Amino acid sequence: MKGLKKQRRVQIIVLAFAALALSTGLIGYAMKDGINFFRSPTQVMTDPPREGEVFRIGGLVEEGSILRGQSETVSFRVTDTNETIPVRYTGILPDLFTEGQGMVGTGSMEGDTFVATEILAKHDETYMPAEVIDALKEQGVYQDAGSGS
Repeated sequence: MKGLKKQRRVQIIVLAFAALALSTGLIGYAMKDGINFFRSPTQVMTDPPREGEVFRIGGLVEEGSILRGQSETVSFRVTDTNETIPVRYTGILPDLFTEGQGMVGTGSMEGDTFVATEILAKHDETYMPAEVIDALKEQGVYQDAGSGS
């Protein structure tokens, strides 16, 4: 009788671990399309993304690079001061989207151009996305707005 209880307990534990592993795998599979990795222009140039890979790119909108067409398509360049990537976006840009300001775009590469499906811009005078700040600090070009330099 004791051997049967012990065997049953082991079966339940093994079944619980199998169910946990299966649910973890299913959650990971379901979330894989929702995970977009952030890359700076330098990272895109040094380690190009796979064809059709959706990711986020961020940096500063290069001065004098915004070109608005007849339709809602806008072209501009995003830079981290080391590398520059051309970006094409069809849609309405955020009101606060301007040259020289931080931005983050979601999309994929088509040739040498990043085709964005979503563009996020700064919220106020001092806001810059954390990923953009980290990438600029990594390049050694970030200056804190409150430092007076």
